[in-house]
Amino acid sequence: MKFIHTSDWHIGRQFQNISLLDDQLHVLKQLKSYAKEHQVDAILIAGDIFDRTMPPADAVAALDGFLNQLRAELPIPVIMISGNHDSAERLGFGSMHMKESGLHILSDLGNITAPVVLESKEGPVHVYGIPFNDPVEVREAFNCDVKTYDEAHTYLADKIKAARIDGVPSILMSHCFIDGAQESDSEKHISIGGADRVSYQPLESFDYVALGHLHAPQSKGVKHIRYSGSLLKYSFSEYKQKKGITIVELDSNGLVSHKHHDLQPKHDMRVLEGTLEDILEQGQTDKHKDDYIFARLTDKKDILDPIGQLRKVYPNTLQLERTQFILSNGSRLVADVSLKRDEADVFKDFYEQVMGHDLTDEQCEVLQEAISEVKTAAEHTI
Repeated sequence: MKFIHTSDWHIGRQFQNISLLDDQLHVLKQLKSYAKEHQVDAILIAGDIFDRTMPPADAVAALDGFLNQLRAELPIPVIMISGNHDSAERLGFGSMHMKESGLHILSDLGNITAPVVLESKEGPVHVYGIPFNDPVEVREAFNCDVKTYDEAHTYLADKIKAARIDGVPSILMSHCFIDGAQESDSEKHISIGGADRVSYQPLESFDYVALGHLHAPQSKGVKHIRYSGSLLKYSFSEYKQKKGITIVELDSNGLVSHKHHDLQPKHDMRVLEGTLEDILEQGQTDKHKDDYIFARLTDKKDILDPIGQLRKVYPNTLQLERTQFILSNGSRLVADVSLKRDEADVFKDFYEQVMGHDLTDEQCEVLQEAISEVKTAAEHTI
């Protein structure tokens, strides 16, 4: 049998005040096309279906419309678990009734040992789901003594392993942070100092582990323990990542193969680096001018309204970094004092951009006199 592993849809997400709903629906159509082309038997969504615990109405309507269309065109089971961005209770509303139509929402910790049974030509495959959780929720649900995320996740995985049926291939879905995996800026931090990390070793005996939470497609520990990655790039830290879905094939003996398939975004997220003049010239022939752009300008002179100039060519220029700054600790900009320029340098750049030519030597002398007079006056005022 074949199934699609996907995760981290974050339906309703905004990026720098721009709604990504149309972008999300654009790639979901491609997911549906992959499902048809490869004749998959199920779709597994490993959490963070929505971007907020209380998603806006248009996000709920968009997901509802997509799932209805998917089920109408391709009546296969859809299995999802809740992630840390979802409300398990809200996502799970009506789940008992929905499973009759093929939509299985696994958001209740108390039911983790009850598998969704997928039928195939070679026999059944059991799918188990661990929704996102923390140690307190696990202690309350099972009256057990777990203190860390790793202990809680291991406890849940062991409960499922004890309930498995010998000889039946088993898939585990989990929304968690495997220790050592690659993270991105767009992921919501849920703990301090890496306390939310969990071990991959308790998951190795499953035939395939469909993970969610981290946005970069990757395997961790062993090849069959895998993050499919998010549908889209949700921060510029992800601009080099190839977003997509994973198509997994199993037989009666277990895993046969898994393969990443790219999704082509409506608007890519790109980082362009160079002088303002070079980037503007490149934009004249760029076929993807509407992409979301982070411009890193290497100009050493001051520039008049650089983002305004860029948006005339790249209308979705969302972020700008200048060479007189260095990027440090995520997104914080720290001044590089080695490139500091005095008042005369700044005015000369401004004059050249407005007038189209440099100051004459005589004008430079007048400028220096004016700056000296202002500084002297300021000192006397103090």
